[in-house]
Amino acid sequence: MYTIKTLNKIAAVGLNRLPAADYTVGDEVADENGILVRSAKLHDYAFPESLWAIARAGAGVNNIPIDRCSEAGIVVFNTPGANANAVKELTVCALLLASRNIMGGNRWLHEQAASGVEVSTVVEKGKAAFVGPEISGKTLGVVGLGAIGALVANVALELGMEVCGYDPYLSVDAALRLDRHVKVVKSAEELYRQSDYVTVHVPFMESTRNTINADAIAAMKDGVRILNLARGELVDDEAILAALDSGKVAAYVTDFPNNALVANDKVVAIPHLGASTPESEDNCAVMAADELRDYLENGNIRNSVNFPAVEMARSGAQRLCVIHRNIPAMLANITVQLSKDGVNVENMTNKSRGDWAYTLVDVGTAVDAAVLDDIRAIPGVVRMRAI
Repeated sequence: MYTIKTLNKIAAVGLNRLPAADYTVGDEVADENGILVRSAKLHDYAFPESLWAIARAGAGVNNIPIDRCSEAGIVVFNTPGANANAVKELTVCALLLASRNIMGGNRWLHEQAASGVEVSTVVEKGKAAFVGPEISGKTLGVVGLGAIGALVANVALELGMEVCGYDPYLSVDAALRLDRHVKVVKSAEELYRQSDYVTVHVPFMESTRNTINADAIAAMKDGVRILNLARGELVDDEAILAALDSGKVAAYVTDFPNNALVANDKVVAIPHLGASTPESEDNCAVMAADELRDYLENGNIRNSVNFPAVEMARSGAQRLCVIHRNIPAMLANITVQLSKDGVNVENMTNKSRGDWAYTLVDVGTAVDAAVLDDIRAIPGVVRMRAI
């Protein structure tokens, strides 16, 4: 029986992926083997020794102490792409909000009505203040061409836009998702020079903090419109506000508001609605639960942010799951120790990611506790279990 703690409300369709016969799931469970979480902050959370994995129902994991988890041999999963369509749709909305000053016109109408004016009598005269350009024929620059960025780029083409994209880590899979008419450029500066609109879809980490800063804005066209539905920290607020005041930036749409941004009339602030759809929440919950279950039951890792992706079909009588540091001779040390203990290896796979590595070993017979202790005693082994 596995125990799973939920630290936020997780969609029932996801929880139903964990069979009641094998899983105890709830927000009150103790000595949990897994955690399902959305936005709850875990940096001060005391992880029990029983905890093997955390699954974040969403893409961002800045609420989870990744380094501490890695040191403890706790695998952290996220759900890339599960909310991609929801964010894509909101980005289309943001494009139009950035262009047509719909929010300004709406505020003006409410002000007219509140002052006692019959709004139908002033619409024709007042609407000129809210004129904005069409997006068709304009160039959209997409920074980051992952699951969301690729969808945004493709749909922008369908809306009649020219699209260029930049992603220094563009994967083969991501490239295959792109429409052939998306122009992939070699630098962010090249993208900035030709874009009428810039939308950011990269993960937040220290290396991407303030991706859109004063220098980036200076390289853009005058009157550019900027969209940020990825993470607030990707855009330097002071730089964007200064550029709005100077007219360098015509409009800024963000899903990550604060008081300073909301106070500026050229900012369209959205209350973090990017993934707030029933469909997105269901997709994230299902993916997170499936990742957690496959790891606990089979040792397979998919979509981890701190350990490599490793999957292997089951064979043999038992599977050993070994989390270890990425140092020389680890595989040899594991196989030599198993040989010393008289254990036959039927299948084995290993992958590394930075400082960490993960090895799956299927053995011909179930091993006793002494063998497991011998593996754990190998220098560099952080954690292991037999399933």
